[in-house]
Amino acid sequence: MLWPRAVKDRIKAGGDLEIVQSYPYRSAAPSTVWGDLLGAASQDIFFAGYTNYFLWTQLPAFSDALRHKTEAGCRVRFLVGDPGSDVTRQRELIEDVALTVSTRVRMTLEALTRLEPLDGLEARFSAVEDAPNHVALSVFRFDQEALVTPHLARLVGHDSPLLHLRRRGEGGMFDRFAEHAEELWSRGVPIGS
Repeated sequence: MLWPRAVKDRIKAGGDLEIVQSYPYRSAAPSTVWGDLLGAASQDIFFAGYTNYFLWTQLPAFSDALRHKTEAGCRVRFLVGDPGSDVTRQRELIEDVALTVSTRVRMTLEALTRLEPLDGLEARFSAVEDAPNHVALSVFRFDQEALVTPHLARLVGHDSPLLHLRRRGEGGMFDRFAEHAEELWSRGVPIGS
């Protein structure tokens, strides 16, 4: 036998090839993972979480980092949910927590407003018809790597699992999640319009 079972069990060869790490909770991923991905990205950073507010609390000097990225020519995008939408209100009832979904979105909007004007920074609300899909899955892309959180039942984002993916080729898990986020972005409504 060329590859004993012990070796086969440790080598990624199938559908998990693009999984760098998995965490049972988004909050279990060290902030250094987020910081390293943000620091290494140079072309396209895309925060497609429904609220995204935690980025300012989890990453030191996050606004300064975004400024540096855009000044260096990196495209930075935020896709957030509409804080006044029916989907947002429904999710608030489901989560039933003091820091509501609409408050978390508004925190992000306030932080983004403080960054204006910033060439290279774009922000959109997800389209009404896409909001149910957006609220159920967060995709945070940093060039060829991504952090993905599928939101479970009544759990808030930090209590849902997180996958760290690295693109290895066409049609893999990275591409599938990245294409999902791009589709939502394509129908998104520019904030302020």
